[in-house]
This record gives sequence, C-alpha cells and structure tokens, in this order.
Amino acid sequence: MRPAVLLQITDIHLQAAADVRMRGVPTYETFLAVLDQVQSDTRWPPDAIVVTGDIVQDESRAGYKHFREALKPLGLPIFCLPGNHDNLQLMVEMLADAPFQICGETTITNWMLVFLNTLTGCEAGGRLGKEQLIELSNTLAAHPDKHMLICMHHQPLPMGSTWLDKIGLIDAKEFLTCIEQHENVRGVLWGHVHQVSDRTRDGIRFLSTPSTCVQFLPGSDTFALGTQPPGSRWLTLKTEGSISTEIDWLKESRTT
Repeated sequence: MRPAVLLQITDIHLQAAADVRMRGVPTYETFLAVLDQVQSDTRWPPDAIVVTGDIVQDESRAGYKHFREALKPLGLPIFCLPGNHDNLQLMVEMLADAPFQICGETTITNWMLVFLNTLTGCEAGGRLGKEQLIELSNTLAAHPDKHMLICMHHQPLPMGSTWLDKIGLIDAKEFLTCIEQHENVRGVLWGHVHQVSDRTRDGIRFLSTPSTCVQFLPGSDTFALGTQPPGSRWLTLKTEGSISTEIDWLKESRTT
C-alpha cells in the first residue's frame, strides 16, 4: 500500500473569450501557468486532479471547452465539482466522458474520496440538502475500512470574513453533525473562498485552497482582494490516515 497523491485546483473562472480578465487577472493564462508549473514538481503526476468548482465564470460552453482541452491531454482522472458560478447542465454536457467525472466518489489506495454538490442554482451560498446528507452518511457507514476525504465547493466552517461567511454552506451545522458521527472521516477540502486555511476540528482536517486566478483578502468584513499570486494545493494521503499538504504558489504572477 502506498500514499495517494492529489492535486487540487479551484476557482478558475474561465470565460468564453480566452483573453478576458477578471479583476485584472487573465484567468485562462494563469490557469495554464499553474498547470505548467505543477508538471515540473517531483510529485507529478498525481493519482488524480480534484477541481472544486467555479470552473467557468460566464456559464459559457466555450469556457468549459477551454478547461477540457487544457486537462484532457494530461491523461489523469479529473474529478469536478460545481461552484456557484458554474452551469451544471453544461458541465455534464462538456465533461461527460473520461477522464472527467462530476461528483460521485472514487477509491484510491485505502482512501475514498467523496465529491459533493453544494450548488443551489439560485444563490451564491451553497447547500447539501437532506437527501445528499443521508447519502453521505450511508457512504461513510458502508466503508469503515476506508479513510475518507470529503470535497465540496462551499466552506463548511467560518472564514472570519463577514461578507464571505454569508455565502458559505447554509446547512454546515447538519454537515458537521453528520461527519462527526463517523470515525473514518479524515479531511474536508473546498474552494470558493480564494484563500488558504488549514484547521483541525475533532480530529478532522479542514482545508481551503487558493484560486488559480485572484485571491480574496483574509479577515476582511467587506469584499477586498489579497496580494497572493495564483495557486494550487498538493495533498499526500498517507496509508495510516494522515494528510500531508502544501500550497504551490505560482512563482511568476501574471496580473498585469
């Protein structure tokens, strides 16, 4: 048995026109730059790439085409989650075939990865809903021999930013109650917040990851941008159940 290696990318915010900028950042260019940089890492190739939402900003078919054409040649399993800016119908249409998978779960070594859909379709915040929470509980109970990593778009814990915490996971309390009843949950991973956080609660690791484009200023009561460059996250899921992780910041920031 060996450790499993994952690469998480999130909040790419692609648009139909590849040269469009979002808040001054050329999102397609920084996305490609992040992908180029991680391929020079000694951990490359990972066992899978996890994409935790907001793939496309403008709900365009062309945006998902850019995403597909950038990742498909890598020949790796790519697990995609919808974010509040995504169009789930277009995601299903454009990312229907291998190596892409939307939500569901997968097993890598002695770990199970569970990919949840927090998209509500009508608001910036997210929700799992009663049915998905029951399904999650059943999945966790059915695999007591697996270490569990749960992935989603919206944050289940407060980030300490008033504006951002108003658009987090609406049923976070129910989610936390659910996972605390299962001893095999090792980590929870998300995007949405465009910033890094790493906390442990009741023995479970909670991780958020920077965007491949622009970052939000941590601890701000109102919307504000941070100065950190685009980034991604490496995770090593160890066989005994611990998680080793590192943020890979883009060395050449492309914001001008």
